[in-house]
Amino acid sequence: MTVRTAQVERNTLETQIKVAVNLDGNGVTSFQTGLPFLEHMLDQIARHGSIDLSIESHGDLHIDAHHSVEDIGITLGQAVTKALGDKKGIYRYGHAYCPLDESLSRVVVDFSGRPGLFYEVEFKRAWIGNFDVDLFKEFFQGFVNHAGVTLHIDNLKGGNAHHIAETVFKAFGRAVRMAISPDPRMAGIMPSTKGSL
Repeated sequence: MTVRTAQVERNTLETQIKVAVNLDGNGVTSFQTGLPFLEHMLDQIARHGSIDLSIESHGDLHIDAHHSVEDIGITLGQAVTKALGDKKGIYRYGHAYCPLDESLSRVVVDFSGRPGLFYEVEFKRAWIGNFDVDLFKEFFQGFVNHAGVTLHIDNLKGGNAHHIAETVFKAFGRAVRMAISPDPRMAGIMPSTKGSL
């Protein structure tokens, strides 16, 4: 399997975003988004997914962070899809449980080609620092729609909002890592009876 990399740009009247990924990386990151807490979460994806990830985003943050967060999710989904190519030889499915102190989250992903987000995460407060927790779902919805994955995210336990968010993103990174890893028993084979994903 060749090294799987991609670069994608998305330019709208609301945001200008550049994303570069190396799916066979070591978790090296470079972020310039103006959203420090989101960058902390993106770092979890990269580190636990062993994905090299560079994101540069300029958006209408003077309004709020919604457009930037959603469009970063969209562009990341596009980049991952582009880097994966035809998906032959991957495990396709991935899952992970990640704890952080009192919090525990589970993420299950299927690189099926069919977008679907099933998100069961409740926060006990609306903000983590200056970050609106509602935007986590917008990020994942953007990713799902443009990566063409089925994604189940469940927070099973938790009290501290920061801990809950971190367990979700760590588990997401781990689940993606499992799903996109080469399966030595399926080298060159499409992981679907349909013949395509």
